[in-house]
This record gives sequence, structure tokens and C-alpha cells, in this order.
Amino acid sequence: MLRYIAKRIMLLVPVLFGVSLFVFLVLHLFTTDPAAMMLGQHATAEQVASLREELGFNKPLYVQFGVFISQIIQGDFGMSLMTRSPVTDELLARFPATVELAFAAMLIATLIGVTVGVISAVKQYSIFDYLSMVGALLGVSMPIFWLGLMLIILFSVTLGWLPVSGRIEVGMEPATITHFYLIDSLLSGNWEAFKSSVSHLALPAIALSSYSMAIIARMTRSTMLEVIRQDYIRTARSKGLVERVVVFKHALRNALIPVITVIGLQMGSLLGGAVLTETVFSWPGIGSFIVNAILAGDFPVVQGGVIMVATVFVVVNLIVDILYAYLDPRIKYS
Repeated sequence: MLRYIAKRIMLLVPVLFGVSLFVFLVLHLFTTDPAAMMLGQHATAEQVASLREELGFNKPLYVQFGVFISQIIQGDFGMSLMTRSPVTDELLARFPATVELAFAAMLIATLIGVTVGVISAVKQYSIFDYLSMVGALLGVSMPIFWLGLMLIILFSVTLGWLPVSGRIEVGMEPATITHFYLIDSLLSGNWEAFKSSVSHLALPAIALSSYSMAIIARMTRSTMLEVIRQDYIRTARSKGLVERVVVFKHALRNALIPVITVIGLQMGSLLGGAVLTETVFSWPGIGSFIVNAILAGDFPVVQGGVIMVATVFVVVNLIVDILYAYLDPRIKYS
């Protein structure tokens, strides 16, 4: 098992190197001069040339890439052109907000997706089955940003039940313990902050969970249909076991193995793909920060953000692979 984990970790190195090289080349070959952007439109050519020399932009591209890689290894993504502060600190400060949103979305997607998938499989060709699969088709097809806007119009603008944007009411931030507002408000006993956090989290989490929920529901239904037709399920029923035990103890347990893989992949996507959701709801996470950096031409933030998101994605996939190998002994470790 340890050899398998070590081999999987070693495979992460070329993946992250390829991502770093791709991001570096795209941002250095196809973007405007960052020195000119930093100084503004009234800067003289001499001032731009001086800043390029100071920041090392006049060096050959391979030299700049070597410096970039050496900085990444040390956890240094450079300085943000917008805030003039370390990119690593900026990303780490926003990472808890993205993680909190992603986990809330995945919790909603998993609970509803697995439940709907199991009921659809057990009650195949029923009205519930047809309606749930239509809902899953809509969830896969519907753009998340459009769903987010519709939720804002309905629940925030029309009904006034939930806030439009933000992570918590201004001035109600709980004492910082873990940087996750839900956990911090619970640990500090600040119930007003907890309610405000939940109300701000509800709409973006629902919007972000829609696609994953549909994928999980369809996968659960298909794997459950395959499992409940196996001989050992027929045997369990012939022994007189109640249907609830057959479904949840014998069928669902085996059907969940491929579902766990899907959940892991979706979790990686949620951690790195919440860009549109965070932008629509003004959620102060990494996604909205990267969008603002792209609009401002702040390429150190874009580089650092993309590499950080890629790292999170491959690490989540690594955890899923290890968990999958642990749950299914038929998978070889070599």
C-alpha cells in the first residue's frame, strides 16, 4: 500500500510541472506588458524599461521560468501587482472561503444525489424515477451562473429571504479560530454569526451543487440498478430479509464504491471550479480573486491561483485513488 501511495505521489510531479509550464508560457507570451500595466498609460518608455529591468522581465524566458519554478518550490508565487503583497498570503487568506463553499455544496450534492439515486433505482420506471432523471438532466445542462442569478432574483430580490452576496453580514465576523465562519461561530457560541453565515452560504452552495448533484444521482442510480440485479441480492431477499436491509446494507454499500470516485472528482472540481459561482455571489474566495486578477492583468496572482487550484485538484484525486484502493481490494497496488 505504501509503495502504491509513493508511486501515485511521484506521478503528481510531472503533472504539476506541466501545469506550471503551460500557465507560465500562456501568461508570458499572450498577455500585455505587465510593467506598462503597473505604471499606467501615462508612463514613459524609459520608466517602463526601468521597471522591466527591475522585475527581471528582460531576462530570457527560460531564465524567468527557472526563477519561477524555484520560487514555487519554496511556496513563493511572487508579489501581487494589485495589492503589492505576497500572492501566497493573498491566496491562503481566501482559501478557507472557497473550501467552506465547496464542502457545503458537496454535502448538499451528496445527500440529495445519493438519496434520489437510490430511490430512483429501487422504484425504477415510477413517476419519481422519471421526474428525478429529468431533474438530473436539467442539473447537468443548466449553467451554474444562470441558476445562481435565478436564485438571487427569486429568493433575494423577490422574496427577500436570503442575502444577495457576501460571506457574512458586515460587522458580524466571528472570532478567528479555523478561518471557517460556520465552525468559528459554533466554537465561539456566536449564534447570530452562525445564522448569518448559513443564510449567506445557502444560495451559492445550492447553485454550485446542482451539477454535482445531478452527476451523483445518475451514477448512484445506474450502479444501484446493476447491484440489485446480482445473485447475492436475490439470495438476501430469498432469506426473508426486509427490503430496507437488502437495499441499505447489501446493495448500497457495494454500489457506493464508484460513487465515491465521482464524489472525489466532483470535490476537486468544486474546489477549483467555483469561479463563476463566487463571482455571481461576490463570494470572497480564490475564484473571484482570480477573476479580478485576470481583469487587472495581475499575472502573478493568476499563475499562483491556477497552480494552487491544480495542486488541490490532483491531491484530491490522489486521496480518492487511495481510498478507492482501500475500499476495493481487487485493485492492485502495483
